[in-house]
Amino acid sequence: MENNTEMEMVVLVDEQDNETGTMEKQQAHVEGKLHRAISIFIFNSKKQLLLQKRAEGKYHSPNLWTNTVCSHPRPGETVKQAAIRRLAEEMQLSCPLKHAFSFTYNAKLSNGLIEHEFDHVFTGLADGLPKPNKDEVGAWRYITLDKLDEELTTHPEQFTEWFKICYDEYFFDIFK
Repeated sequence: MENNTEMEMVVLVDEQDNETGTMEKQQAHVEGKLHRAISIFIFNSKKQLLLQKRAEGKYHSPNLWTNTVCSHPRPGETVKQAAIRRLAEEMQLSCPLKHAFSFTYNAKLSNGLIEHEFDHVFTGLADGLPKPNKDEVGAWRYITLDKLDEELTTHPEQFTEWFKICYDEYFFDIFK
């Protein structure tokens, strides 16, 4: 379970995404260590993006809207394997995933934790309705990109830091 942070390990990396070790997930966020992450953006055939609202029990960024799935590969797992696994675990969806791009970011969160991630972004197309894992996802919805632009402008505090960075800096060129 992603929500169980007790022994969940992340893969530490350098700025070129070369593995440098592993660390317990929450400790990596306390120390701000650069680690590998995945973000998934699922669209439907109407070109709407599937957003999730992070569950209230998440140890950081609870109750904030974000991309369809965001997580971390396990040690020994490829980013694609992790993306397929987490899409099924969080949303009970399955579809072909394409690696769209990668980016590195460093953001301080409101609870003092630090997101310092080398994030691999995947996209996919699925028209099935998600059946979210309640430990991970508090709510979900499909949204048009125009409506998303409006919400990000008027209520940026309702979205996760990595989602805003990814959307603002990279999304425009690729998806709009």
